[in-house]
Amino acid sequence: MRGFLFARARDMSGITKIREARLTNRFYIDLPVTTDFTQLLGDGPYQPMPDDWVIGLTDVVNSTAAIAAGRYKAVNMAGAASVVAMMNVLETMTIPFAFGGDGASFAVEGDQAGLAREGLARTGAIVRDEFGLELRTALVPVKDIRAAGHDVRVARFGPSAHVSYAMFRGGGLNWASEAMKAGQFAIEAGEEGQHPDLHGLSCRFNSVAARHGVILSAILLPSRDETPEFDALVQEIFELTGKAGEAGRPFANRDDLTIGKDQDGLRLEVSTSLVLGYPRGLIRFERKIFRALTAFLLNGNRKVGRFDAGHYKTQVIANSDYRKMDDGLRMTIDCTPALADRIEQRLEAAQQAGIARFGLHRQSGAVMTCFVPSAANDTHIHFVDGASGGYAAAAAALKAKENAPSR
Repeated sequence: MRGFLFARARDMSGITKIREARLTNRFYIDLPVTTDFTQLLGDGPYQPMPDDWVIGLTDVVNSTAAIAAGRYKAVNMAGAASVVAMMNVLETMTIPFAFGGDGASFAVEGDQAGLAREGLARTGAIVRDEFGLELRTALVPVKDIRAAGHDVRVARFGPSAHVSYAMFRGGGLNWASEAMKAGQFAIEAGEEGQHPDLHGLSCRFNSVAARHGVILSAILLPSRDETPEFDALVQEIFELTGKAGEAGRPFANRDDLTIGKDQDGLRLEVSTSLVLGYPRGLIRFERKIFRALTAFLLNGNRKVGRFDAGHYKTQVIANSDYRKMDDGLRMTIDCTPALADRIEQRLEAAQQAGIARFGLHRQSGAVMTCFVPSAANDTHIHFVDGASGGYAAAAAALKAKENAPSR
């Protein structure tokens, strides 16, 4: 009956403690959680991922066209779906993962490769059947990444006391992503109706407008290998984005977190809440009532039972993932046009010097995709992206420059 009559709340924090012991030698669980993002800008606390682990990857095909058609919420939900599917099947939120806007990556131990393969196939099926999009998926052994001359090193960043996000170095994820796009390690989408458990995945919040003038989505990668010069550049860009009055995080205030009458978001939520044996119309009615109740509570900053809307919004802001190290720096920030210009100029110079390659995309708003197993607990995660292209458009800009004829 999950997903029907006000979807059953799941306390993932308790289940997590039971299932954490499954991970190989508790590798990721035992990594220290770093709370200072600046410590992650160089080699820092990164540790090599075990050889017997596997990397799952996804990428929405033709995401740029889908976003141009106004389907950015569908693209973002498709991008996050594989991570949510794996967390639900493993019943733990403590796995290494990275959200990339129109795709994602995650890692699990080798004994869970079968679950990862099935999860990717089911995710591909629901994205095709319900979202009307095509999703590339791949499962890449870490040992194959190292055999190709790259590495996967990981650290844990805790933006708040309640959640952590994986940070990656070594170039391995970028190599695996390119291999996936070339057709290697592919996982075929499942048959029609073979869908994953996406309980808790939603996109209810309205988009938020830039306060400083522009929402800048940026991808900054090393030209070849990671070097001290590249690390220094990342540090410089990070410091530029930290200047008071010129930049900040999207969704920075409680007032930014509102829920409106978003029919596309409702349709997507129905698609991820279907229960075998129940008519779609009945599920839609239940989801519509639930969203109306959620809007009533959140928009009015109300309290009911264990749920406190004001506290929940504060935690959403603290837990949100708007910057990450993912074989480079990826971030979506709210900044002034002048600062965006300075960042672009600095990155152009670094690219000319052979230190880095980059892609930027400017837009007027940001969006948020959420995984909330239970709103009564603080262990919920939120992915921030630009509302008109975001990381997908930044990646397209990076690729266009790489493919441009040399002068």
